Amino acid sequence: MVTNAIMEAKTHMKPQGDIGNMQAAAGDLGNGAVHILTIPFPAAGHILPHIDFIHQLLLRGLKVTILVTPKNLHFLNPILSLYSSSNNVETLVLPFPSHPSIPPGVENMVGFPISFGPIFMEAMAELYNPLFQWFQTHPSPPVAIISDMLLSSWANTLSSNLNIHHLTFMVTNANSTLPLVRKGMKKLSPSIEQFAKNAVVPSLKSWGIIFNTFLELDGDKMEIIKEEFTEHDRLWAIGPLLPIKATNNERGGPSSIPRDEVIAWLDSCNRVNSVVFIGFGSQISLTKLQMEAIASALEESGVRFIWGIKGDSQNMVPLGFEDRLAGKGVVIKGWVPQQAILDHQAVGSYLTHCGWNSALEGLLGGALLLAWPMQVDHFDNTNLLVDELGVAIRACEGLTTVPDPNKLARVLSKSVSADQPERARAMKLRQAALDAIQMHGSSYTALNSLVETLSCIRK
Repeated sequence: MVTNAIMEAKTHMKPQGDIGNMQAAAGDLGNGAVHILTIPFPAAGHILPHIDFIHQLLLRGLKVTILVTPKNLHFLNPILSLYSSSNNVETLVLPFPSHPSIPPGVENMVGFPISFGPIFMEAMAELYNPLFQWFQTHPSPPVAIISDMLLSSWANTLSSNLNIHHLTFMVTNANSTLPLVRKGMKKLSPSIEQFAKNAVVPSLKSWGIIFNTFLELDGDKMEIIKEEFTEHDRLWAIGPLLPIKATNNERGGPSSIPRDEVIAWLDSCNRVNSVVFIGFGSQISLTKLQMEAIASALEESGVRFIWGIKGDSQNMVPLGFEDRLAGKGVVIKGWVPQQAILDHQAVGSYLTHCGWNSALEGLLGGALLLAWPMQVDHFDNTNLLVDELGVAIRACEGLTTVPDPNKLARVLSKSVSADQPERARAMKLRQAALDAIQMHGSSYTALNSLVETLSCIRK
């Protein structure tokens, strides 16, 4: 249940305290330890929400085995730490299958462009035979498989051959899923059309479909998917999934600047909604010109900022930028404690690629989203949040587009210095999201229903 302390918001309804455990235990709805196998996709934007989803299953009394390869095991540290005394969570560690296009030793997409997605999908499909053998020899095998959407094609087949059910966990929302499968709704590029055929269409053929969204936002699109593309009503909207909190385990990986130092700097800012956070996730690499444009906009705007950049040679801030703006902002290279930053009351806006996880985190943190969509679902998310709902502002658009520094500077400055109608509407949507995950809320109820459904398919 959401505590009163959490629900009492500060100015502009910024959250107080830890919102990571707002989705509280619903009791042992699992009717004992019903055993489920989950298979996350090895990309940060997929595996992290998958772990948050697993947390909710464990809270409700299910037993979960998580398939992971050795170099992705660290992603599980928070949940393994949180449930260290429980027998209901186990790991199945299998070697990452070799692939001619994936460098030896690489097991996840962190640092790789999205074009590598189909390659990693192919590699993960090679786990079919080892998994089949594992099921055959397990004394009490899982009664169902829940896989990431990108693994649905072969996971559907595996489940069918094992005579168990397969459910797909969608890290996207229904709004961005629908255009990929509904003919004529949107012109698709050849690569996106192939992606839809290999990943999204098989997902909708699964026995059950789980979305990290909430009915109040996405219910109409889910209803269309149910009516036009599935032959059942086993669709659940269970989001927004909140990140689990586990002591001494950084979510996703270590930061170049310790989390406590970042929070201390934000504490020193004193003013609510005065800081701009800039981050484009783990897949996006900006060009030199894009980096220069952002740096110029920040300098011209005079706003306080935190800028998270990928820790590779391509994503370098211009020479002298950090010295000139020392004290005005923080540049974090590598992994960024994004949720902790967005939850802080000093952060007023978020320049983002508008990936769905990031959009939800910004929304829950109470930050005004400044959308710069770049690829795949980013554009549909932006259309939903900017054009349909009016809860975000479009700052730029396109993977290779270089924004006008003067225009971007005005957007950044205005986002933390003026009351904007988008912020007021975003606060209402944020409240709807929080209501959905409270006890008796739509997503809370859907999670309970999902667990009850899984409990009824015991072998």
